[in-house]
Amino acid sequence: PEMAALAAERGVPVVLMANMRGFQKREIVSDVLRFLAGSIEMALAAGIAWERIIIDPGIGFGTTPEENLTLLRRLHELRSLGRPLLLGTSRKSTIGLVLGGLPPHERVEGTAATVALGIAQGADIVRVHDVREMMRVVKMSDAIVRGAFSFSNA
Repeated sequence: PEMAALAAERGVPVVLMANMRGFQKREIVSDVLRFLAGSIEMALAAGIAWERIIIDPGIGFGTTPEENLTLLRRLHELRSLGRPLLLGTSRKSTIGLVLGGLPPHERVEGTAATVALGIAQGADIVRVHDVREMMRVVKMSDAIVRGAFSFSNA
């Protein structure tokens, strides 16, 4: 509560992340939607401005690999909350499992796939470890999905 009040007072953006640890889950996308909708309500009640709220599905926070893949496949459904969507899949264990048990430092291509497909599903912000490589993925994905490109600064 103190953090929400401080964020409201300072007028800074906040990222509301779904953390499903200890949460009674039934259907992961509906559960995350419900969790985030509740978080948005609490943020607004604390005085945080609507336009300063960003949401994050919390890939890997109390979710199974199967649930993570479902969230990624249906990420566009979170757009119904009307807030910018942050995706943090960089080097996650689900990527390592899908790619045959790769260690974190070998998950760049898997991360690139989640970033590109996440943007195609409506992600506005990505949190990554491999910034240079993922910036290229983001630029190309945005050019295809959103028509956001300029040949002069390529």
